[in-house]
Amino acid sequence: MTAELPLDQVRTLLAVVDEGTFDAAAAALHVTPSAVSQRVKALEQRTGRVLLLRTKPVRPTESGAVLVRLARQVARLERDAHAELGLSGAGEPVRVPVAVNADSLATWFLGVLTRVPEELRLCFELRREDEDHTAALLREGLVMAAVTSSSDAVPGCSVRYLGRMRYLPVAAPEFAARHLTRGPLHDVLTEAPVIVFDRRDDFQDGFVRQLRGGRGRASALRHHVPTSEGFAESVAAGLGWGMVPEAQAEPLLRAGRLVELAPERAVDVPLYWQQWRLDSPALATVADTVAQTAAEALRD
Repeated sequence: MTAELPLDQVRTLLAVVDEGTFDAAAAALHVTPSAVSQRVKALEQRTGRVLLLRTKPVRPTESGAVLVRLARQVARLERDAHAELGLSGAGEPVRVPVAVNADSLATWFLGVLTRVPEELRLCFELRREDEDHTAALLREGLVMAAVTSSSDAVPGCSVRYLGRMRYLPVAAPEFAARHLTRGPLHDVLTEAPVIVFDRRDDFQDGFVRQLRGGRGRASALRHHVPTSEGFAESVAAGLGWGMVPEAQAEPLLRAGRLVELAPERAVDVPLYWQQWRLDSPALATVADTVAQTAAEALRD
């Protein structure tokens, strides 16, 4: 037999995750903390799984994240149904949480927002996240859609290819003359100062490994610059070399502030749009607008 999932219990689980504690969820739902605890326990018994880690704040387990995502999707469908039926509250703005990598946000994605029809009354809630990690936010139900580098669909999501974002290995002319003329590029890059986005960023390391046949990494002398615009400016200022999106690098190359280190070694990163597989008119409009804008801004 298939176990039914009472919506009041699923919604309660979502409230606990969103509010962070059982007491806060109880206040949000206008019930007692005991009622919240009983609903969560009943849902755990029904599914036969632990759904919450009783930490501060409370966090969902992997199984809990599945039900949290379900709760968010049900809420999304309910809002769409209210809008179509003209029921009270239908005129409220629709919140659309989307995960976007910093480079897309800095180069082409903001153009999407200006193209979405104003009459849809959408409120975009953008979450900046590395394209390799945006899928995790989808999996946890924290966003409805994401720009990601993964073509593997998150369960319950559809995938749409957007195009390739090209990155160029570049440095300031003075930096290149000072640090990168002492020998072959694949050797000097292991010692020259490098710019990285954050501690998870291994893009520059990957480029060095590509040059060196899978061995080595960029220098340990690395500057962390966690914004796309700041990253490009740090490279142009001569703090280190780095992989800069073509759209940001080209005007700096024309101005003579950057030089390409290996013109034949550009790196293309495929980007995909993943979204909840829902019959939501608002989400469908956003998806089409994203695809149209990406087709103009990205390669392919």
